[in-house]
Amino acid sequence: MAKTLKKWQGWLLFGGAMVIVFVLGLLCSSMLERRAEVASIFNNRRTQMTDSIVSQNEKFAEDFPREYETWAMTEDTSFVSKYNSSQEVDVLAQRPEMVVLWAGYAFSREYNTPRGHRHAIEDLRKILRTGSPGVDGQEDIQPGTCWTCKGPDIPRLMREKGTDKFYAAKWSDWGPEAMNTIGCSDCHDARTMDLRPARPALYEAWARVGKDVKKATHQEMRSLVCAQCHTEYYFEKENGNYLHFPQEKGLTCEAAEEYYDSIGFYDYINPLSKAKILKAQHPGYELYMQGIHGQRGVSCADCHMPYISEGGVKYTDHHVMSPLAHIDRTCQTCHRQDAETLRQNVYERQQKIYDFRTHVEKELAAAHIEAKFAWEKGATEAEMKTALSDIRKGQWRWDYAVASHGAAFHAPQEIMRLLASAMEYAKDARLQIARVVARHGFTGQIPLPDLSTKAKAQSYIGLDMPKLNKQKKQFLDTVVPKWIETAKKNKRFITKPM
Repeated sequence: MAKTLKKWQGWLLFGGAMVIVFVLGLLCSSMLERRAEVASIFNNRRTQMTDSIVSQNEKFAEDFPREYETWAMTEDTSFVSKYNSSQEVDVLAQRPEMVVLWAGYAFSREYNTPRGHRHAIEDLRKILRTGSPGVDGQEDIQPGTCWTCKGPDIPRLMREKGTDKFYAAKWSDWGPEAMNTIGCSDCHDARTMDLRPARPALYEAWARVGKDVKKATHQEMRSLVCAQCHTEYYFEKENGNYLHFPQEKGLTCEAAEEYYDSIGFYDYINPLSKAKILKAQHPGYELYMQGIHGQRGVSCADCHMPYISEGGVKYTDHHVMSPLAHIDRTCQTCHRQDAETLRQNVYERQQKIYDFRTHVEKELAAAHIEAKFAWEKGATEAEMKTALSDIRKGQWRWDYAVASHGAAFHAPQEIMRLLASAMEYAKDARLQIARVVARHGFTGQIPLPDLSTKAKAQSYIGLDMPKLNKQKKQFLDTVVPKWIETAKKNKRFITKPM
């Protein structure tokens, strides 16, 4: 009996081993097939690339149809979320106090939530912040540097003209050249398709602190191709508007502030308060690095460009968008909660931050307006020094916290810390101003204007919006078509640009 039992045990073990070997064989075969398909694509490309930068995104479509098709979907604006949907939303209309905070700067004219990458060039042309050069004697109000992140034509131009000459040119100089929106060569070497940031500013910033972007891991590169644009930056005003990422002292809000203070930098002077203001751009990478996902090594692409398995092929979804659009392929690859629970977790964090943000904006706007009142009452620079410093520090922290759009989720604790600090500085500024005006004989409550709408706020700071909108329409109707016609003659694009 014992011998019979042992015999069956032996056959059972043998059979189990065969099943395991068979399953492993299937897995290996599947992996080899996938690798063979990938190798076939790269070794037998129909469109051979001899240059690392190829501006026309359409040239990649035949060899990488899945990636190209999903990239083209960034034109879609149908995704709706509680915050940061795909549609263009007028932020100044939602938050009129921001007009006062940005008085004296082009952002007070127009500021919208971002759309997909396919709209990058179109949106830059039509935003009021770029002005209307060539219309009614209007000159450029922005330098060529403003094109830097808007498409693969830019690294091409930097190489052809020289990076410093590209930055130093007028914004309108590159209008006939920037035709192909953010795409393949912005993130990939066209010859090998290896991940490779195309903007020199990132390499320069890392080199200044003794690091080499080229030695980054593949997982790090899946964030660095985003970090070349979604980052804090400034233009070196005395150096031909050369693009500079202020990372010398670290990646925090205070580290950037310390750097700016060390060189006496400011973006503009608010004409109401006369405070020298730092304008945060979009420090998405820096804030992502302060959050739990960045600290755990999750890349930007893991959440915004998740993998898709289609047949025997696994590829990256190039429809860059909110992770909430595909929770099953983003959040749930790590988190086991149901999709609705995860979505509500995000909304709860965002809601708390945006509610507090509203209070901070009202406090900062009041500080600017009350500072204006103090100047009118005869305040001196010495009397206003502390208040103006508080306004600069408070607005910097507020702007840094809100400028990257997704930071309320990327690093909610850090954002709430920055907003709390901004509120503290704003309140102290108002206290200091109250003391100043009291010394000049005023002890009542400083009157505040009606800022309930964007139109009222823009009128208060002296913007002639009908004129600006009329000029922009004329610019879009007359100047931009000439840019496109010139680009067409020079064969700068394949299909008509957006």
